[in-house]
Amino acid sequence: MSLPDREYPVAPPAPLKGRGAVTNLQGRYEKDARERVDDGWQHSADPADPDTEGAPPLRTQIFEERAKTILTRNSSPDIPFSVSLNPYRGCEHGCIYCFARPTHSYLGLSPGLDFESRIYAKINAPELLERELAKPNYEPEPIALGVNTDAYQPVERDLQITRRVIQVLHDCGHPFAAITKNSLIERDIDLLAPMAARGQAMAAITVTTLDADIARTLEPRAATPSRRLRTIRTLAEAGIPVGVSIAPVIPFVTEPDMERVLEACAEAGATSASYIVLRLPWEVAPLFKDWLAAHFPDRADRVMSRVRDMRGGKDYDSDFATRMKGEGLWADMLKQRFQKATKRLGLNARQRGILDMSEFQRPEKKVEPRANPQLDLF
Repeated sequence: MSLPDREYPVAPPAPLKGRGAVTNLQGRYEKDARERVDDGWQHSADPADPDTEGAPPLRTQIFEERAKTILTRNSSPDIPFSVSLNPYRGCEHGCIYCFARPTHSYLGLSPGLDFESRIYAKINAPELLERELAKPNYEPEPIALGVNTDAYQPVERDLQITRRVIQVLHDCGHPFAAITKNSLIERDIDLLAPMAARGQAMAAITVTTLDADIARTLEPRAATPSRRLRTIRTLAEAGIPVGVSIAPVIPFVTEPDMERVLEACAEAGATSASYIVLRLPWEVAPLFKDWLAAHFPDRADRVMSRVRDMRGGKDYDSDFATRMKGEGLWADMLKQRFQKATKRLGLNARQRGILDMSEFQRPEKKVEPRANPQLDLF
């Protein structure tokens, strides 16, 4: 069942510079509901409230987290991998459509502004990975890196958790595939290129649109579309198989750009392509509607009407058979457009490279020192 569209008694929320979400919507697990109301008496800025007029810009906060496990497994039939690794929770890129936003609700935080400004860094990810790979019963299979939240988001430049994870995979000869919308991946070409030469690494760059103005509001802190095209070219020239992910396709916003995106990426050196129709699970739906009202009020109703056309009349349908591509006439038209464009451009002309697991070498298991060395006497 589709939730009713949000109503704005005075005016829709205003855009926030450098942020995707325009509100700090409460998570679905919160017991108490709170709503901002302007009674006309608010004149001074409250620095603690990013929505208050005149307040300083919302700053990103990084929290160190010592995770207990690092590999996530899934058995979803519509996902082309079964093991993934995410070095961060939350993502400063601020993509309004991000399906991972609702995960911040598990932390008691908002899937809105909190998701893109309160980032949790799994500082022990490389050590956990090495320990996992060293287990005698570990069976190697390709790892998808940075699927839930981008492994190359801005904080990675300083913390370098992703690079240390790739170093572990490199040293063990363990295959992986990375997906990102940040040019920072170029930093790790010295590790990626030799692995790619052995059939152990590939990359995908997400490009939703070539319109820089739309991208600036849709994905405010990710690399610009032109910079992503240059990243595709740089990776391809280094011998790294690179594909393009058009995700998501948003009707009347990014959808008109589909063919041009594919053409530009193919010209840059991409050899494969995929697409996903806009998904609006849980809190993503109201957040996206707020974004539409703030940035595209002239077409907000048309966009949501078309989304529902592809979701059986609902904002979202999680059925495995349709959640990635949608259903109905309009979804079929998108599929045909994509297939005709990729065929014309020679994308997906050959089967994607199968990552080679034959050279995997289990790392030596490290003996962790006892918390109390006195016990070694017995």
